[in-house]
Amino acid sequence: MLVLESLWRDFKETGSKVAKDKLLVEYSHLVKYTTQRLAVNLPPSVDRDDLYSAGILGLIKAVDTFEPERGFKFETYAGHKIRGAILDELRALDWVPRSVRQKSRDLQRVFTKLENKLGRSPYDDEVCEELGVDIGEYEQILAEVTPTTIVSLDDSVSDPFSDAKDMRMVDQVEDPESVNPLKELGLGEVKGILKEAITGLPENERIVVALYHYEELTLKEIGVVLNLTESRVSQIHSKAMMKLRARLLQKFED
Repeated sequence: MLVLESLWRDFKETGSKVAKDKLLVEYSHLVKYTTQRLAVNLPPSVDRDDLYSAGILGLIKAVDTFEPERGFKFETYAGHKIRGAILDELRALDWVPRSVRQKSRDLQRVFTKLENKLGRSPYDDEVCEELGVDIGEYEQILAEVTPTTIVSLDDSVSDPFSDAKDMRMVDQVEDPESVNPLKELGLGEVKGILKEAITGLPENERIVVALYHYEELTLKEIGVVLNLTESRVSQIHSKAMMKLRARLLQKFED
């Protein structure tokens, strides 16, 4: 701890490249961890090394801009920057096929429509009826759109280190024609809506959200805990993310 404090002081006061390089080495594990978490649902065609390189750039930016005197933990700050850099790289790669993006948007519209109609998160049978499919076909659709629901609830709040709000939750499902409610609603209201929405999820979805986003387990680890396959956990997570976004959109339209 004292060594790290000395490195931070040396870098911030003198701009020492040696100190900066040592800080990057010290915190490089954050890049590996974040890359592994975000890569869980990505197809093999996405080069993990490219994501890792993007994460390193995020780490460099974090080291350059971090202000120790503000009293925040660097790990939290760096995690935010690393995730953002990797997600930006994924968007730039446009790795999700257009057909999958369209299915994701169509499914999201169904969730939002039912949320508005029912005043609550829809059940599986209600979604199936609206889609005109059986439960097997519905689960197949969820499996296909899973990559578009890679998201972190941590990224749905403002950046405490700047005056700008950097809310990324809706950005994961790219839809240039839609309005981003997270940019329109106040941060406090967004937090309240998310808390209410998570509480209203079915128990299995609530547990998966908690274990993935708060306990930071991988989908595979969650599967072990819940005695479910990784693909099943992935489907549950996808549904939960769709429902949370639908709740935000529904509140925005009220």
